[in-house]
Formats: sequence, C-alpha cells, structure tokens
Amino acid sequence: MSTPTNDPAIIAEDLIVLDADLGESKDAVIARLSTLLADAGRATDAEPLRDAALAREAQSATGLPGGIAIPHCRAEAVTTASLGFARLNPKVDFGAPDGPADLVFLIAAPAGAGSAHMKLLSSLARALVKPEFVTSLREAPTAADVVALVDGVINPAPKATAPKSAAVPAAAATTAGAAVSTAKHSAPEAPSSAAENPKHIVAVTACPTGIAHTYMAADSLVAAGDRAGVTVHVETQGSSGSTPLDPALIASAEAVIFATDVGVKGKERFAGKPVISSGVKRAINEPDVMVTEALRASNDPNAARVSGTAADPGTASSGAGELGWGTRIRQILLTGVSYMIPFVAAGGLLIALGFLLGGYTISESAEDIVVNNSLTALPDGGLKIYLGAVLFQIGALSFSFLVPALAGYISYAIADRPGLAPGFTAGAVAVLVGAGFIGGLVGGLIAGFVALWISRWKIPALLRGLMPVVIIPLFATLIVGGIMFLVLGKPLAAITSGLTNWLNGLSGSSIIILGIILGLMMCFDLGGPVNKAAYAFATAGLSVTDTASLRIMAAVMAAGMVPPLALALASAVRPKIFTEAERENGKAAWFLGAAFISEGAIPFAAADPLRVIPSMMAGGAVTGALIMAMDVTLSAPHGGIFVFFAVGGILWFLLALAVGTIVAAVLVIAAKQFAKGKNAPSEAAIDPDLVTA
Repeated sequence: MSTPTNDPAIIAEDLIVLDADLGESKDAVIARLSTLLADAGRATDAEPLRDAALAREAQSATGLPGGIAIPHCRAEAVTTASLGFARLNPKVDFGAPDGPADLVFLIAAPAGAGSAHMKLLSSLARALVKPEFVTSLREAPTAADVVALVDGVINPAPKATAPKSAAVPAAAATTAGAAVSTAKHSAPEAPSSAAENPKHIVAVTACPTGIAHTYMAADSLVAAGDRAGVTVHVETQGSSGSTPLDPALIASAEAVIFATDVGVKGKERFAGKPVISSGVKRAINEPDVMVTEALRASNDPNAARVSGTAADPGTASSGAGELGWGTRIRQILLTGVSYMIPFVAAGGLLIALGFLLGGYTISESAEDIVVNNSLTALPDGGLKIYLGAVLFQIGALSFSFLVPALAGYISYAIADRPGLAPGFTAGAVAVLVGAGFIGGLVGGLIAGFVALWISRWKIPALLRGLMPVVIIPLFATLIVGGIMFLVLGKPLAAITSGLTNWLNGLSGSSIIILGIILGLMMCFDLGGPVNKAAYAFATAGLSVTDTASLRIMAAVMAAGMVPPLALALASAVRPKIFTEAERENGKAAWFLGAAFISEGAIPFAAADPLRVIPSMMAGGAVTGALIMAMDVTLSAPHGGIFVFFAVGGILWFLLALAVGTIVAAVLVIAAKQFAKGKNAPSEAAIDPDLVTA
C-alpha cells in the first residue's frame, strides 16, 4: 500500500505539535489543529474544517480509552487527506470513559476521498488500539519521529516471509473495508487456545463516517476474541468499501456481534444467529465483554436472534447487549408501516385520479361501471367516466390492503415468514369487524408473538420441516383469528368508531389544536417514528373518506412539506450562514419539499438539530393549524403540490403552506445568526457517506 503519487504525504512535520497547550476544551484543540492543516495548505479554510469535525463530534464523542482522541470528518474544504497530531499538556477531555486525552489525531478527508486515502487513514485508526504504538507516540522526542511512526503503520515496508508461528499484526493483516479475520498474537511456545478450538464469532462494525471507529472496533473485537480463545471474523462496512463475510463463515458461527451506529448492510445473511447489538464505541471500550456476551448467547436457546426483517440495530443496548423492548416495539411497528405505505401511496393516488376524471360521485358507482361495462359499451358520460371508474376501483382494491399489510408485516417483523399468514389474516379480520387501523396494529402484534411462541415448541424432529410452512401458520392463524373474532373485535371496533365520530365532531379550537399537534409531529424527526406515526394516522383515515379524515390528511401533507421548503428558502435568502454544500442541498430541497419528501431537510437537521428542528416544528404547527382552520381537504396520500387536483381549497392550502414555510425560514435564520454554537451546520453533515457508510 502506498500514498497516491501526486499527493503530499498524509502527515508531515508541520502538521504536528508536541507537548503543547492548545486550550482547555476539545473545541479549542480541534480549532487549533484545523488552523494547522489550513496553514499547511491542506484545507482551503480552517473554519469549515473545524465545523465539520465538531459536527461529527456532536454525533458521538471521539475520545478513546488510554488517553487517545480521534476527531475526524469529511469536508469540501479539505484538499487532500491529512492528519494533524497534537501531544497535549495539559490533557483535554474528549469524552472517553477513562478520562482526558493527551494524544489527539485530527483525521481530515476530502468530501470525495478515494479508497486509497481511506485505507491509509483507517490503518492509522487500527494502529491506535495497539499499546506499543501508543507508547511510542508518547515517547517520540521530535515531530520527525512521529512522522516515521505513523508512516510505518500506514505504509508498512514489505516483510520477509515469517515462520508459521509468527505474529501477524491486525493492521497489516487486512486492508480497510475487507472482512477482518483474527490475527494471532501468541508466542510460538504458547499456542493460542483459539487454534485448538474451532469456535468462531462473526461481527459487523460500522460508524457514521466509516473512517476510524469502524476499523478500531473491528481490531478490538479481534484482539478480544484472541484473549478469549475464540476466532472473530469482522466485516467492516466503512468508507473504503466492504468485503462481505463468506456465507460459510456466517453459517458456522456461534453468534454475531453488530457494533454499528448505522444500519447493517445485508443483515438478512445473519438470520437465526444469536446476536449482541450495540453502538460501535462499545466494541472499542468493552470488546472483551461483548465477546463474552456473544459466547454466552450462543449457548442460550432464549437469546435474541437476528430475524433479518426488523429495522437494523442502532446504538442502544440493554442488558447483555440486546436491544430494549421499547426500541424493539418501535422497530416492529415501523416495519409494518413501511411495508404498508406503498399500498397507501399507489391506492390513494389512483383514487385521487379516479375522482379527477369521474368526479367525487364515482365512488358510488365505480364497481358497477367496471364490472358491467367495457370500452365497447361505455357508461353514461363516456370514456372519461369509465376510465375514472377503472382508476378508482384499482386504487380502492390497492387501498384495501392497507390494514392487512400493516398487520402482516408487523407480524413478519416479529416471527419472520411464518408470521405473514396469521398477520394478514388478523388484518383482514380487523377490516371485517370494523376495527380498522387500530385493529390491524393489535392483531399484527398478537399474530407475531403467537407465531414466535409456536416456533419455540419442542416437537419431534420428523415434524420440524413442517413448522414454518404448515404448523406455525395454521395454529397462529387459528389462535389470532379466534382472539380477534371472539374477544377483541367488537371492543376495537367500538374504539375505532368512537375515534372517527370524535374527529368528525371536532370544530373550532379543538380541530386547530389537532392541526398543531400533527404539524409538530411531522416536523419533529423528518421521516422518523414520530413523523411516520402522524402519517400513518392520516392515511388510515383515507379509507373512511369522511371530511375530518380528509382535513387531517391535508394538514399532515402540508406540514410535512414545510421543512425542506423552509430550508431551501433560508439558504437562498441568507446563503452566508450556510456552507456551500448546504446551499447546493437547498436547491434540491425546493423540489423535495414540493413533492412532500420531508427527508430533504435531514442533512440540515443532522448538522444543527438544536436550531433547525424547533424552527421547522414551529412552521409545521402554523401550517397544520391554518389547514384545519380553513377546512382544507386532501384525498391523496402523497405527491405534494403535484396532486393539486385532489385538494379541496387549493388556494387556502397554498397560503397555509407559504405562511408555515416563511415562519420556519425566519426562525431558522434567526437561530443560526443569533444563537451560534458548536452544533453549527457543516459540510460533513451532507456528505452521503454519513448516511450510507
């Protein structure tokens, strides 16, 4: 591995300060190192580099055990991948669990850094888990010695073939992004017990930027496995790519460890394996504990297992690294909602097109027209009415899957494929008895947990092949169907009916308060669980098509359009308070907002949540309130301004949207201009690798 020929070395003597006082806070240290890189021509400006590093720091602290800190980022201002190094005196707190740091590397990568650069930077990160390397950094007398040490780990010299018993350093054993296999460190006279024990564990590590923590966690787990006498194979899903683990390794593994701060790519490959889930930093801070937990889980029949269907694990862990039930239930419900939305979007838009062509009375005669007429025998009103009826009927049929799909995929998230049949059945029963959306939620949960319970029955080996295709679906469907019909159907139907009547009876200040609440929810997490809950509530009401439900849909869509539009407006009116990359992102946000894609505001919110999110919530609340106050209705579940034909009161809709957008834009400009802080927006926040690494 070598540095690209036309680029300067990643580290040089003018990028190093030794035994220096750079300030009392990590912000000050990062600012001084950013200036050091800018003065050396490694960045066009120190300020955006500093802001990018601080934005990454705001996501999670970069302090590591042993007095080390590795603030890092990608930024447009960086012209070449570089390392700034400071040996501090006094030490500065970077959030490590064991105290402040005296060794600080600022890892700066260009926004479009190639894989060669990323491999060099990740090699340094891996070396920092080695005590001997860290000790050498502390004892280095000059900047030239530090350069030599770092160059030795990122550009290792070719070595002669070593005896079979020789140690293989983890940093040299694998390139960044490859699946990491265990590197043995034992001496020839004391062979590792791992060599005598064929047990192995597989793991996946991934952090938001994919520069440092991904690879440090991998090597920490490998070393911990070595100490525990078990081989650990790690798939690093980092910025320089990922080489998937061999399916045979996964199949024969005792357990799997997910140490990730972002989603696990290809999670379904690990389905059925006992799993320990955590954030990536826990694998650096407590690798031995995680390996022990994984080994314990491999012998526990009741341990959490990878379903391959629920949302990917996040940073939270509870107990022995298993996700808490609050997080688990939220993931289960969001799985159901995410699979339901395509039925809602397709069906709702087709229904709206049917209304456009056939008028609102088409709902009363569409089935009769479609069944009893054809293009050769057009109904009264001609081709336009006939096509309207066809579109409406197709949409209605698609929409009829809303509740069954919700229940079916909630059950699927709990019990995998055997949960599909009982889940869909529970949803169909909920529709039949009038329990609606609420019945689908409850029925899907019951179906999933019943199917999961049945899957754990101890049955003769002869019948195990029938479990997923016959026994589980049969008995789970029978049980959940009986519960829904005999016990829960009528109470849930009464709740649904009462909620519908309450909504229809709202007027005056009550309906405005509901609009404010829905507006706040839509702008709180921009496509997250709270946003999805408000959206699911609105789309479920479309199947009823009463006035109150159509007003709710209008409030939800208009409020959801506010954040990207407001940020597009703010970045156009006051470009100087946004980075160059954010200004480019703002241009795209015009279209995203117009199309009701709230996620267009996420890059801004991720970089500066304390200023962006409250401003967007205020604008969304204003829009939601105005929509409700002006009796605006909407019969399409998606499309934004492009489904104007489905809006009842289009001028009031546009006015409410404009007012909310202006309010949010003014507030976010004021917040950024007069309430600056360490969470100021940065270019790193809109780097695609922050989302996809």
